[in-house]
Amino acid sequence: MAHFSKDFLWGGAVAANQWEGGWNLDGRGPAMTDVTTGGTVNTPRLITYIDKDGNHGTLTRGQKLPEGAKYAVLPEYHYPNHDAVDGYHHYKEDIALFGEMGFKQFRMSISWSRLFPTGLEEEPVQAGVEFYRDMFKEMRKNNIEPLVTIWHFDTPLYLEEHCGGWLNRETIDHFVRFAKTCFTEYKGLVHNWLTFNEINNTIMFLSLRENSDEAYQNAYQHLHYQFVASAKAVQVGHAIDPTNQIGCMICGIARYPATCDPKDILANRHGWEQNIFYCGDVQCKGEYGTYAKRLWNEHGVKLDITEEDLEELKKGTVDMYTFSYYMSNLITTHKVSDMVGGNFSLGARNEYLQYSDWGWATDPIGLQYYLEMIYDRYHKPIMVVENGLGAYDTVEEDGSIHDPFRIDYYRVHIEAMDKALENGVDLIGYTTWGCIDVVSAGTGEMRKRYGFIYVDMDDEGKGSMARSRKDSFFWYKKVIASNGEDLA
Repeated sequence: MAHFSKDFLWGGAVAANQWEGGWNLDGRGPAMTDVTTGGTVNTPRLITYIDKDGNHGTLTRGQKLPEGAKYAVLPEYHYPNHDAVDGYHHYKEDIALFGEMGFKQFRMSISWSRLFPTGLEEEPVQAGVEFYRDMFKEMRKNNIEPLVTIWHFDTPLYLEEHCGGWLNRETIDHFVRFAKTCFTEYKGLVHNWLTFNEINNTIMFLSLRENSDEAYQNAYQHLHYQFVASAKAVQVGHAIDPTNQIGCMICGIARYPATCDPKDILANRHGWEQNIFYCGDVQCKGEYGTYAKRLWNEHGVKLDITEEDLEELKKGTVDMYTFSYYMSNLITTHKVSDMVGGNFSLGARNEYLQYSDWGWATDPIGLQYYLEMIYDRYHKPIMVVENGLGAYDTVEEDGSIHDPFRIDYYRVHIEAMDKALENGVDLIGYTTWGCIDVVSAGTGEMRKRYGFIYVDMDDEGKGSMARSRKDSFFWYKKVIASNGEDLA
């Protein structure tokens, strides 16, 4: 017998920059994803620019723009997020398909620069406001509750390039103005919100890119300003509509020590503190953990934190904890030759787990472990708002798409959620990642597909954009109809 409540919020999730497209339509301004090229599992995505002498150049994630250079879209590169899978023009069709599956909830994000092209405007672009309003009305027609992420890696490019982005305290006010607009315009249409997507990514993957004290100083400062922005947005959202439920969103990667060496045990604990608890504690408890000073001191970090900031953090704690879950990692202080990578992270191979073509470990027990640990720590309602398997799909001659591997992946993770529920976790929702095929955030590919719905589009942006149902579409429809009872 499944333990999912009768009002459990089954559904799926996408992000504006990976699904929407229409990057320069109806007044929308650019974001960093719009100057980011495609890549592969072995070659990184690049960020393009023109230097002060007019020369074309590229950066990888985390590299600084040369002095005098400007981000630019260059004709010799393909930018998959420009069109994505054209949700901008297909949203009614897509939402109807979600309704056919029986979705109770659809998680999506609002593109900040579609409402505020540079981020500095005092009033939003009306075309952008109405686009999302129409989306929410369409979802309501299909009995789908919106779960709206306010920021999903898409700060307006102007703020990044000219104003210092999240290293500038003034960005807090720009974000709060954006959030207030969302809460006001969509009052009555949207009740469930997330402030920042995978907010902990700023610090979690830093060691893969740059390990300097300056990089850590910037990362922790960036995070502090986002914490304050989130706390202020929570307060505004509650004031505008007391029925609003506003959550944090954490990149949830379960971690295990690779050996019983006490050094590995301690390294694993410290990894949880830096990568998972640091953000969760601030957003759920309203204060920095006791270990925060140790983390700062490790890299000589001196933060701009005011007494007013600390008061805001206390007043703006979130109502629910949400997280993404794809995989787990092994932590060790020993040298390891067999390393794996996935979701921007690296670790030792776990001999007890199977890995995908993109180096992701399938670990449903890790999901149960994470749920039980987090609920015990915060005692707040929880949603798993991203979970899925990126894999190759084959379209058969008759148009059918058989994806038993995807069904197998979801089945064991839903079973793990059920066990966590049985053990007392207050889990209220589950939205699979990329319920319709979207552009991969990590590689910019289309071949790395997650969806129940296939989109006819290749890595070069060629295709009809036609939507079709995979076998998993019908399986997930059955799961939702049975409220998690029928997983066969």
